[in-house]
Amino acid sequence: MMVPGKMTPCQSREAVVTVLSYCNGIMDGFLQHPRLGSREKFCSLSQMLLLLDSLMDLEDCPKNPPSFISPAYGDSDSIAVFRIQILFREHYTWQGRLIWQNEGQEAVFRSGIELIRLFDEILAE
Repeated sequence: MMVPGKMTPCQSREAVVTVLSYCNGIMDGFLQHPRLGSREKFCSLSQMLLLLDSLMDLEDCPKNPPSFISPAYGDSDSIAVFRIQILFREHYTWQGRLIWQNEGQEAVFRSGIELIRLFDEILAE
């Protein structure tokens, strides 16, 4: 039983984001998640975050994480590939890790706004 007001950890909350383009804060790409049958196209950062949030609504933290095929990190069309691990989620805020696959770098975020800022700092370079 879940205690009201407590955050529930879940290690299976992971998605892969393949960025095809980023210009003036507009991100275009694909989202992969265990609950999706295939890659889902998105045309903005907000669209990607809302899609991921709706997938998290379906997530019930199974004991054995569902498996899915890793993307081809060498995809010549992409400018970056990220893994988003959402460790905690409560009241529309997320805490987790953003892993930049291309560079082998990792950053921790404590809110959705911080996640957006990380994307912008990395992709605006």
